[in-house]
Amino acid sequence: MTIDETEAVAKQDPVTTETARPVRPKRGGSGEGGVLNVFSHGMLVVWTLMVGVPLLWVLWSAFKDSNGILTDPWGLPTTLHWENWSNAWNDAHMGRYFINTAIVVGGSVIGTMVLGSMAAYVLARFQFPGNRFIYYLFVAGMSFPVFMLVIPLFFVLRDFPGGSLLATYHGLILVYIAYSLPFTVFFMTAFFRTLPASVAEAAMIDGASHTRTFFQVMLPMAKPGLISIGIFNFLGQWNQYLLPMVLDQDEDKYVLTQGLAMIALQQGYDNDWGALMAGMMIAIIPVLAVYAIFQRQVQAGLTAGALK
Repeated sequence: MTIDETEAVAKQDPVTTETARPVRPKRGGSGEGGVLNVFSHGMLVVWTLMVGVPLLWVLWSAFKDSNGILTDPWGLPTTLHWENWSNAWNDAHMGRYFINTAIVVGGSVIGTMVLGSMAAYVLARFQFPGNRFIYYLFVAGMSFPVFMLVIPLFFVLRDFPGGSLLATYHGLILVYIAYSLPFTVFFMTAFFRTLPASVAEAAMIDGASHTRTFFQVMLPMAKPGLISIGIFNFLGQWNQYLLPMVLDQDEDKYVLTQGLAMIALQQGYDNDWGALMAGMMIAIIPVLAVYAIFQRQVQAGLTAGALK
């Protein structure tokens, strides 16, 4: 097409010519965005250093002897003292505390997820008198700090009908479930509301009961939310210190946080600071492993409601 023909087309169809022009991005505000990016990245770097440096220090201190930790605390270990880990696991009974924690946290996480998801599904999908009152009752449970509940919980477990639940696995599991249910119901109620109701209606038309619809249809669809809230419950219950300290006074049933506190009070059982650091890593590694494995699922669960 010649130049004259191009000018003729432009005169006949000016709208087409205008829309065909490339749109140039506006330059205004780029400086503000750049400053914001620098600030956010700087905060991330600072946060990473605040979390990562102490973690790395504990890790390499777990391979040093007590003399090396006290004389050169920031130096790397010249010799790897693997006996610190065996001393922590066997002599300091970290192995027993680890098993106790796995039993309590495993039972409480499963119980919290089952009961919390069932309650959240009913509150999200069914309308009945008192629905909102029950929902806000769960929400109000998040406003009570655990420090206000330890004394009433102690007497409730001590005077429980049928026998005291103090210093028992099932007693601590029940307390963990009750402590974690409010946030679980709050989170899962909002998640179930984002799921399409047409799927549940189709299952009911096909003859599925409410129980079958929930467990075989709706619960698998809520998997991202279940994984996210499950990780949060696992982290909170694994690191719980106050509740077991008050409700579990049997040393044979101590959890990891109680064991570490007792070891620290004894100055690392005869000043064996290397084994103390190894014990801390034994308590930290499962948390890091769980989050590393389910990191993508946690992010998907947190953004699923917004994307829908």
